[in-house]
Amino acid sequence: MTVSDTRDRLLDRRDERRVLDDLLASARAGRSAALVLRGEAGIGKTELLKYLLDRSSGLRTLRATGAQSEMELSYAGLHQLCAPLLADMDHLPEPQRAALASAFGLRAGDPPDPFLVGLATLSLLAEAGASQPLVCLIDDVQWLDQASARTLSFVARRLLAESVVLVFAVREPTSSPLLTGLPELFVTGLPAPDSRTLLDSVAHGPRDRRMRDRILAEARGNPLAIIELPRGWTEVELAGGFVGSEAAAPLSSRLEQGFLRRLDLLPDETRLLLLTAAAEPVGDVALLRRAAERLGIDVHAAVSYGDAAELLTLDTRVRFRHPLVRSAVYRGASVHDRQRAHRALADSIDTDVDPDRRAWHRAQAASSVDEEVASELERSAERALARGGTSAVAAFLERAMELTPDPARRSMRALKAAQAKLQAGAFEPAAALLAMAGAGPTDELMLARIDQLRASLAFAQNRGNDATTLLVAAARRLEPIDVPLARETYLDAIAAAIFTGRLARRQGLQEVGEAALAAPPADPPRLADDLLDAVALNLTDGYAVATPKMQRVLAAISEEMDLVKGVPPWFWLATVMAVDLWDDERWRLIASRHVAMARESGALSELPAALDARACAHLLAGELAAASALIDEVTMVYDVTGGDSARVMPLALAAFRGREQESRTLFDAIMGDAVTRGQGAAVTVAQWARAVLCNGLEQYDEAMTAARAAAGHEEEPGTTWWASVELVEAAVRCGDTARATEALDRLSDRTRASGTDWGLGVEARSRALLSQGEAAESLYLEAIERLSRTEVGMELARAHLVYGEWLRSEDRDVDARAQLLTADEMLTRFGAEAFAERARRALEATGATLRTKVVAAPAALTAQEEQIARLAGEGLTNPEIGARLYLSHHTVEWHLRKVFTKLGIASRREIATVLPPLPGNRASTT
Repeated sequence: MTVSDTRDRLLDRRDERRVLDDLLASARAGRSAALVLRGEAGIGKTELLKYLLDRSSGLRTLRATGAQSEMELSYAGLHQLCAPLLADMDHLPEPQRAALASAFGLRAGDPPDPFLVGLATLSLLAEAGASQPLVCLIDDVQWLDQASARTLSFVARRLLAESVVLVFAVREPTSSPLLTGLPELFVTGLPAPDSRTLLDSVAHGPRDRRMRDRILAEARGNPLAIIELPRGWTEVELAGGFVGSEAAAPLSSRLEQGFLRRLDLLPDETRLLLLTAAAEPVGDVALLRRAAERLGIDVHAAVSYGDAAELLTLDTRVRFRHPLVRSAVYRGASVHDRQRAHRALADSIDTDVDPDRRAWHRAQAASSVDEEVASELERSAERALARGGTSAVAAFLERAMELTPDPARRSMRALKAAQAKLQAGAFEPAAALLAMAGAGPTDELMLARIDQLRASLAFAQNRGNDATTLLVAAARRLEPIDVPLARETYLDAIAAAIFTGRLARRQGLQEVGEAALAAPPADPPRLADDLLDAVALNLTDGYAVATPKMQRVLAAISEEMDLVKGVPPWFWLATVMAVDLWDDERWRLIASRHVAMARESGALSELPAALDARACAHLLAGELAAASALIDEVTMVYDVTGGDSARVMPLALAAFRGREQESRTLFDAIMGDAVTRGQGAAVTVAQWARAVLCNGLEQYDEAMTAARAAAGHEEEPGTTWWASVELVEAAVRCGDTARATEALDRLSDRTRASGTDWGLGVEARSRALLSQGEAAESLYLEAIERLSRTEVGMELARAHLVYGEWLRSEDRDVDARAQLLTADEMLTRFGAEAFAERARRALEATGATLRTKVVAAPAALTAQEEQIARLAGEGLTNPEIGARLYLSHHTVEWHLRKVFTKLGIASRREIATVLPPLPGNRASTT
């Protein structure tokens, strides 16, 4: 069909065509773009994709189509799209190549990092676009497998300068939030004149006016409905205005019914061929022909009969005229015929080439329970786990459960499937599978494991009060049966109690700690057991008693963490302990490892907490751009999993940036949500962030109120004691030295027990605020010296700030200027706007004249530009920067050109002279 034919076929659609033409123009001009076409079935999304295809002269095109039967086969849709590019995989960096090959089952190995798969896909598309602009068309996204949809959503959000266009077509309504936030085009019905024109163009013979109006009214401008509805009625009905009762059914249902009527006119052999094609959506013509041969079908004769060729085409791929044809064919077939089609497909697939697809078809062909097939599915689940396909693991295990004849084994497989669903963040299906597991024969161990998983599910969903009680009960039930699992469950209970914090209704931190200490000892003890003993001791006997044991355990975890398999939830608890010990180096180290483990395994239920912990470390380091990137990643994960626990890190980021209105809006939202859900830790963090914001804005009365609220529960770890630091500063500025002294005394008990430079540095800074003369100066200098040896650059910058403010109060303006200039430069680089402005006001009060810089200041860079500039200044190549930040090297290059222009430099070597390394911070990875 020619371009003009396509334009005529689309009738009006001028606005839609204009948008699509602009996308192609962007690709030809070297820019990237993404667009989501949304609309009901038959509204014209597929025709618009065909229009793009027809208009893509001189561009390379790739296509993929989601299919219901492949929704649980991880990366099936992505493989379909990228298959023509796999010959170019050798040009990818080895980690990306390995991840993509593992995801596609081309190589055995560890589970691939889903984000590394995303980066590999981005790199693959970007390289293809560099040689020839690339247009990727993905139809029926609502039926893509989750791994593919997540990857393509990831890629679409990172396109910029790659000459790649991604266009998605999504049938509405859909519940998937994956593509939310991308540019959208809602495809609506044709205007009335165009609807009439289209109906007239497909009319054959006379039409009763009333029937004509009825068709147009029911079609509501839906082009496929206008074409197909008349085909579903007889000439008598069309001429006389009579219509069947199905007119009240939803439009897509009536369209499917229309296709079914057309199928009824075809011979059995043709219908069976169409059914076999519908059951195997990969589009492999050779596979379809092999299956047809097993079924005794003459493919050429079957496709040539009547209008079968209009419904199904066989060229380089198997394609149905419209997705509704596929669904109508499959759903309209008898169970017996579906099983025949799946059996033929299974028998036509080489076990060595694609064992998992063969197992899936065998499962669909099974007419009753079958342990052999169930076992084969269980092996497929193991392979899917190796590829990081947690959704596929659950799907294989769920079907294996259904086919399992032995009731006890069926319950066990249901439990395993529930565990996989939980790991994948599919909370409601996990709960349903748990119910199935509990309905079968169960022994005491099985019941205890069900309780434990049900409690873990409650914790993953809500982080509120119910989880703590459920986890403690599950742990106690496990004690006489499985001591290691009982102790791991106690660790989960402590984590849940930390999240609940001050809002605990039943068992609080001390009660959970006592229960954990009373648990049977492990023999031999593992890292997790040592961690449990140390944390429980802290909760029951106090910080000073537990600190030596906590420090030994933390050192052991840091040394041995690379040997840990899987993604143990207690890794998050180890980061909390590092924070409680004021051990910034091990905090960053363990948090980074936790993020890597969660990404590599695709454990989306674990990833948000790991990312938040790592982002918080970046915040205190003054690496706000890096923190922002991880916080955005948490949002993306929650988009996938549907998680809705109170989000405090966006508030903390806004507070450190000094963005008052944004912070206050987030604070109000979090406080309402967290209190309702019983998430006391979120309340504490929110109040601490509010104190940081107000100290930066010099709103000290409010800062003191917030800090008191955050520091009021000493049993809570971490942030409570950071709030004490804010309370000392705010109370001193308000003249409330008694309250400041009380807060400092409590703080000192902790920091001196820990003995770290971070803890002792912030204590010295806080004590200096309450001191005078030489004692104050000595303490300020001690704080700066200690904090210079740490990873917490934000605390160092604030030490320079308060020291400079003190020097000004002592009328030592020259000395004050040096400290305040250092503070201003650091805080400006960090993007801590309120604290930087506070430093500039103090500088002006010393009589200093702030010079206007001829070259654009580093603050003119966006957060991402600054992050890229710093990495380039450290000597990383564009591909290395792209791998670090999940960008293509083309986008990195594009950003660097903007950085050079803004900073007035001409090479990467000059970056270090404009953006020197952050004081007090060593190089680190995200």
